Amino acid sequence: MSPRSSAAGPHPLDNPVRAALTGPHGHFAERRGRILRYPVDVAPWVALPEEPQAEDWADAAALAGPGGAISITAFREPPPKDWEVFFDAEGVQLVDAGVEAAPFPQAVRLGPADVPDMLALVERTRPGPFLPRTVELGTYLGVRREGVLVAMAGERLRLPGWSEISAVCTDESVRGQGLGTGLVRAVVHEIGQRGETAFLHAAASNTDAVRLYESMGFVLRRRTSFLGALVPEHAVPAAH
Repeated sequence: MSPRSSAAGPHPLDNPVRAALTGPHGHFAERRGRILRYPVDVAPWVALPEEPQAEDWADAAALAGPGGAISITAFREPPPKDWEVFFDAEGVQLVDAGVEAAPFPQAVRLGPADVPDMLALVERTRPGPFLPRTVELGTYLGVRREGVLVAMAGERLRLPGWSEISAVCTDESVRGQGLGTGLVRAVVHEIGQRGETAFLHAAASNTDAVRLYESMGFVLRRRTSFLGALVPEHAVPAAH
C-alpha cells in the first residue's frame, strides 16, 4: 500500500489519531458521539471526524470539560470562535523509506518504573507531549549514563500497519554522540519486526531535525498542522 493513497479510501496516516483510536489503540479510546480521545494522562490527542459539525465540537467540549484542553493534528478547520487557541503550528509527516534499522547495544528497555526519569528528561529537552502513562503506548528505549537517563525514543500513535516514532530526546550533556540516531534506528527495527512501517511528525520549523531524519532514510509524506485549544468555561455538555 502506498503511503500516499489507498484504494479503500482515505489513508490512515491522513487522520492518524482517529486511525489509532479505531484500530490498535482502541482499548485506550474514550468516546462521545463521533469524538475519540486518549485518556488525559496517556496523550493529549483528540480525534475529530473528517468534517466536524457543531455537535462534534460540543461532544469534544463535553469530553474535555469546561476549561479543558484538547490537541488536534491534521485538522481541516479551526475550532469554534469561542474556543481559545493556545498552540498552532505547521508540521511535517515523514515515513520510513529505507532507514537502516538495527538494534542499539547501548539501549535499555524502559517501562513504568522509569517514568519519573523519562518525565525528567522530557522536562529538560522538550521533545513534545509525554505524560505519566505515555509509556503504555508502545516500545520505549533509552540510554543511561551513570544511572541517569540521558536519551530515549519510543512509539506513540499505532495505526494498522504503521507506528509513530516519538519522544526522541537527548540530554544536552551527551549530544553529538549519535544516541538519538541509534535509538531511532532501534525503534524502527522493533516496528519492522512486527511487519509495520515507522512514521513520525516534526515541527516544520525544526529544520535541523527534519534534515537529520531525511538523512536517515525518512521521506516527507505530507505537511500537516498541530493545534491546541481550550474549551470555553461556559461550555454546556452536548445532550445524547
